[in-house]
Amino acid sequence: MVDIRPFRAIRYTRKAGDSKNLITQPYDKIDLALQREYYRKSAYNYCRLILPMEDNKYEIAQQRIQKWLSEGILSKDEEPAVFVSRQTFKLSGRTCTRTGLIAALRLYTYGENMVFPHEVTYAKPKADRLNMLRTVHKDLEPVFLIYSDPEKRTVDFFTEITKTEPTIEIDDSFGVKHSLWKVTDLQKLKIVQNAMNNKTLVITDGHHRYESAIAYRNEKRRKEKWTEDSAINFHMCYMVPVQDEGLVVLPTHRLLIEFELTNDILQALKCFFSILEITPTVEALEGFLKNHSEEHAFVIYGGSKAYGLLLKDEKPVLEIVNAGCPKEVCLLDVVILRDVIFKHLMKLGELKMDEDLLHSESTRNALEKVDAGHAKLAFLVNPIKPEMVWQIAQKSWRLPEKSTDFYPKPVSGLTMMDISPEEKL
Repeated sequence: MVDIRPFRAIRYTRKAGDSKNLITQPYDKIDLALQREYYRKSAYNYCRLILPMEDNKYEIAQQRIQKWLSEGILSKDEEPAVFVSRQTFKLSGRTCTRTGLIAALRLYTYGENMVFPHEVTYAKPKADRLNMLRTVHKDLEPVFLIYSDPEKRTVDFFTEITKTEPTIEIDDSFGVKHSLWKVTDLQKLKIVQNAMNNKTLVITDGHHRYESAIAYRNEKRRKEKWTEDSAINFHMCYMVPVQDEGLVVLPTHRLLIEFELTNDILQALKCFFSILEITPTVEALEGFLKNHSEEHAFVIYGGSKAYGLLLKDEKPVLEIVNAGCPKEVCLLDVVILRDVIFKHLMKLGELKMDEDLLHSESTRNALEKVDAGHAKLAFLVNPIKPEMVWQIAQKSWRLPEKSTDFYPKPVSGLTMMDISPEEKL
């Protein structure tokens, strides 16, 4: 049974200033330029907590939280609550909405088959977030998960709640409107808790935060007195039904920094793919991928020339990609790109992030990086469907790193959760 709880959220007060100057993208989406921009926006911008520029960043974050609480910049809610959270955004000319639930989710190890990962994780970012938890004793950002709700029990709950005026409504700098409804009514809380208790969940974003939270929980359990109601057993999470029409996954394109497309590689590709030269424009490349979205389609862009690739036959691919993986995983485009094109045909071996390989979340940006000389080749792919991510994760198989980009990201700075050892839920 999945256990979700209301929590006493720590939130900005009016004293902090205009909310649009306070919220941020998740910490791992903030580069140096964006970090500086956030610092310029406000002395209370949330970046100063999740990703301080100062060297002693963990201690600085803790000091600021305590100072802002004492000054009334931040305030802890009197009543426990869950929040219905909605993002409204434009994509390809149409307006989309995505609605989910922010609540305290009990932490489950992956072996308990309640919460599943879908991507691989790395030690360095986990150590970073664990150090932050150890120091601030707060969940600063939610983990983003999906679950299945074919009966629409939670969807109906969201519909009912969102008929009222939102508690918070903010437009971020990327043009996304974020709306938040606070729910404290005990009867309503019971309805949504019952609707969620038979679910399984898949992490879409925040794997490192989730795994760090489990490590933090285990540490505290060894050192502190705790009960099943202790907040250390939970993490603040944003949970969206996989059936939500606004649940969007964008493709993550791969760019090779130094490797070029030679005639020999082009000839080798012909063994597996039908190859068509296409006009090297954003519109033409995106059109090719869209027109072949139900096939295994790729685009290679090298600046002056671009090629569309269509897989001829799945059978020889299954003999090359990782042995023993389920067919639905082996035949994902990102896996074919990695194992067949990069490793088997181009003989590239293991590619290191930022040394050999870059990622881009838009066709235009990928082309601009090649044109600017930051990379020699861009390999463009179609996005993975949310349902596919859901199905694969529950088979306990993880996708290659940066296989998915669930868009938009939940902003940081709307809610914070206290996980001090004495905090109870």
